[in-house]
Amino acid sequence: MLDGIKVIEHATYMAAPGAGSILSDWGADVIKIEPPGGDPIRNFFSTIGTDIQDNPVFDFDNRGKKSIVLDTRTEDGQKILRELAADADVFLTNVRPGGLTRSGLDYQSLHQINPKLVYCTLTGYGLEGPDADKPGFDVASFWSRAGVGHLTVPKGQDPFALRTAFGDHTTSMAAAAGICAALVKAHRTGEGQLVEASLLRAALFAMGSDFAIQLFFGRIGSTKSRHEQIQPLMNFFKTKDGAWICIVSRQGNVDWPPLCRVMDRADLIEDERFTTGKSRRANAADLVTLMDAEFGKYTKAEIAQRLDDEAIAWAPVQTLAEVAADPQVAAAGGITQVPSASGDGSTFASPASPIRFPGADDGPKGASPRQGEHSRDVLNSLGYDADKIDALFDAGVVT
Repeated sequence: MLDGIKVIEHATYMAAPGAGSILSDWGADVIKIEPPGGDPIRNFFSTIGTDIQDNPVFDFDNRGKKSIVLDTRTEDGQKILRELAADADVFLTNVRPGGLTRSGLDYQSLHQINPKLVYCTLTGYGLEGPDADKPGFDVASFWSRAGVGHLTVPKGQDPFALRTAFGDHTTSMAAAAGICAALVKAHRTGEGQLVEASLLRAALFAMGSDFAIQLFFGRIGSTKSRHEQIQPLMNFFKTKDGAWICIVSRQGNVDWPPLCRVMDRADLIEDERFTTGKSRRANAADLVTLMDAEFGKYTKAEIAQRLDDEAIAWAPVQTLAEVAADPQVAAAGGITQVPSASGDGSTFASPASPIRFPGADDGPKGASPRQGEHSRDVLNSLGYDADKIDALFDAGVVT
């Protein structure tokens, strides 16, 4: 897919490395520039107070890459990074704009060196405005500042955090798509492109339907409890054996009669409290209580069969343990095997990249790199001889 595309990833943490991981899975040669001490996510589990040595979080975002540890605070470090960018197709970074400008690693500087370069900057808040140089993390920029967290929390409840890197990886997908679009332009015209991705903007698009309503009408409804739903049939119901089922009701009244048959309650089909969307909304609490009682008479397997027989759209509410064992997840290619960094030929399961290309090699191209594993190889590729490389190591520019 992206064979022959060279990506320089000057980034840490998750959003930008996640985009680099997608590009690597799709065949790009990704060189990861790590600061002295390495990418902080290498310390993910020790940071949260555990003694776990393996790090599937780092592996997920960095499989198949090469690693060079480079002190870009030094002139020599900046020079090496510019040399790498001069021969690259893509430069991917999440370093704040001010720091890049001070180091001569901003888009304008690298564009002069390499006019065909696709330069992707991934920030918290974008490249313009009063907060352009503020640090951004997904729980802050994506979840809190963009309003996603407030919209998600049911009215009257306290805010809570989103799950690990949810906003980061949403933005990773956006950045990878933007990079691929810019590569098409570069291939057609020979001209590079600045690609500006941000956690804030990705969040606004991710919840775009609700944000569109807010922008058009000047207001948006809050997230409701199950008994307060505007469309009470579009809901969650618990089975006799403790499983939760998500029901997706189509527009209009088409699903009401078949749902009555699912519950073996044909007597409700003409019940005036529930025959129209307006009446169901007015009697939402009573309807949900009634459906709770009816769904509670069946096991998950029983209700699943009844829903399928009536062609109702539904899904089980699964734990991640259930997801990992779900045959449809496997059939969709949602889990891939990543080579172990141990070098013993073993592999381990990890989430696949978000898109499948049937017939193409779209999976991990190798293990995640050890810190600085490829430092000498990368310098050799730039034409540095052994003495020069040793001097850079001795000076602490490269490790």
